Amino acid sequence: MLLFLAFLIGIIAGLRAMMAPAVVAWGAALGGFDVSQTPLAVMGYRWTPWVFTLLAVVELITDQLPSTPSRKVPMQFAARLVMGALTGATIGASGASLVGGLVAGIVGAVVGTLGGAAARAKLAAAFGKDTPAALIEDAVAIIGAIIIVGAV
Repeated sequence: MLLFLAFLIGIIAGLRAMMAPAVVAWGAALGGFDVSQTPLAVMGYRWTPWVFTLLAVVELITDQLPSTPSRKVPMQFAARLVMGALTGATIGASGASLVGGLVAGIVGAVVGTLGGAAARAKLAAAFGKDTPAALIEDAVAIIGAIIIVGAV
């Protein structure tokens, strides 16, 4: 079950790179799951969720800008893979499966990045503009991340 949740949080990282670590860090810091005795203990530190939350808010804002590059360009894609790996590994580590969670998170991030881009493009075409599609994607990422972390 944890590996499936790690895969799902990877999908969230593919949608919004910083949303996944923000919610996972809150889950760890608030005691939803324990990573204190793992190499990823930093995810449960007091200040970690605040840093990732700030980055997530910045990402939500900059995603609306027309100058924001595609999530499929190498730098953006790589960031999503790294965040998928981090968050998947954190969820996996809570059940002594850090490496499995890391791999599942990366695979999820690939799925989320490519699938999210395709879904958003279809939604934007249906709406005739990108903003409603972006806001729907934001809501899916936020709600999805909270549900996933709540299930850990």
